[in-house]
Amino acid sequence: MFTAAAGTVLSLLAGRTMAETVHGVVVFTRHGDRTTKHYGAQTLTNLGTTQNFQIGSDYRARYIESGSPHQILNISEFNYVPSQIYASAPNQGILLNTATAFLQGLYPPLADLNPSIATQTLNNGSESTSPLNGYQYITLQGIPPNSPDAIWIKGDDNCPAVTQASQSFESSPEFTTKLTSTREFYQSLFPVLKSVYDITSPEDLSYASAYDIYDLINVARLHNSSFSISPSQLFQLRTLADSAEFAYNFNASQPERSIHARTLSSAILTQLNKTVALEGALKFSLLAGSYDAFLAFFGLAGLTEVSESFYGLPDYASTMAFELYSPETRTSFPEEKDLWVRFLFRNGTAGELDSWPLFGTGRESLSWGEFTREMKGRAIGSAEEWCSACGSSDGFCATYTGVAAEMFTRGGMSNAVAGAVGAAVTLVVLGIVGLVAFLFVRRRRSGGSVVVMADEKGSVRSGSTGAGKL
Repeated sequence: MFTAAAGTVLSLLAGRTMAETVHGVVVFTRHGDRTTKHYGAQTLTNLGTTQNFQIGSDYRARYIESGSPHQILNISEFNYVPSQIYASAPNQGILLNTATAFLQGLYPPLADLNPSIATQTLNNGSESTSPLNGYQYITLQGIPPNSPDAIWIKGDDNCPAVTQASQSFESSPEFTTKLTSTREFYQSLFPVLKSVYDITSPEDLSYASAYDIYDLINVARLHNSSFSISPSQLFQLRTLADSAEFAYNFNASQPERSIHARTLSSAILTQLNKTVALEGALKFSLLAGSYDAFLAFFGLAGLTEVSESFYGLPDYASTMAFELYSPETRTSFPEEKDLWVRFLFRNGTAGELDSWPLFGTGRESLSWGEFTREMKGRAIGSAEEWCSACGSSDGFCATYTGVAAEMFTRGGMSNAVAGAVGAAVTLVVLGIVGLVAFLFVRRRRSGGSVVVMADEKGSVRSGSTGAGKL
């Protein structure tokens, strides 16, 4: 479990002010405080929104403000510039609001930053300030569920292989031992939970619901004045939830449990690649997701070998960042051989943004080439690969199975499929020709002409000219 002191050994490394130039950053963030998941339809609380705003403000102080030694090269300090910022979150209210609050802290209203640029003077001499004190409307890419784009941040959703692999933990000796050894502790919570948890007897409480129980109690202790639990009980609940959730999301001998970390790795690498390809034009990328992706990535990247703290759940509003930089002062984007990547993690709003070595290298920073190789070796790089790894043929994965897959195999179309497609194309062409001829003859008789065109969806449309109309 993470504590406020976690990572203090390396905190000076992240905070040092050596001569270097940051060119781009990718940040993955967890939502802030929210209502419990137990009842469903969870939402950010006022506290949660404030936490995400605070984190965004802290990242602004590090990467955007001119007084920071880590300011990204040539980033706009006050005005939001769309080409410099990318933000994405699944179309889930809690994650969209998480990203929105973070972005509000990253680029606050202009009048709060620099009143002189927040107001425009019109030709008639009057002054105009946009609503909400110059609020900046930062583009946030919402990702529809069940789409190919959804897998990069939520690669465990709708993935049968992840579900099956995670559930196999419940038949492991580790799970059975924990279930037995903690039975008395969980049953002792029955008097506390019976009025808020859908249970009828102490036997309904067990390690099998470790996270659900912890989450309900943790939310209640913050927002329900009539609820109380001892610090030692809360600590035990938290550590048990830590152990269960990490096991559900990572096991080195069962890589299917961490498919979502592999897709997240690809998303992170893609955004950094864009910064490199565009020579620093894209400067800051934000992805908003869930704690399970954090845990899976901690295991996949070998962070648990560096500190046992990475076996624990990240606190609300935790972030991990990937910093692309060159180890000298520069005024322009360098060659790829001169680029390095540093990984940083901040646990919640109280922790430090500390740097940690990835992939068992023992080194705080990796060259761009080495980082790319390590990430590619762990990443799932395409929707088709994800569908195969998940064992899914539903939704968009159907594109890669059945007739569609047969049409585009390495050897090309089969003779049967090619013949069927050819016949269908022939019939369509003949139909179009017949339609053109019919309309042409008809319009000739009425003194007009006909225009036949295809719209952007490939559908054939017809329109006539004459009598002063186009």
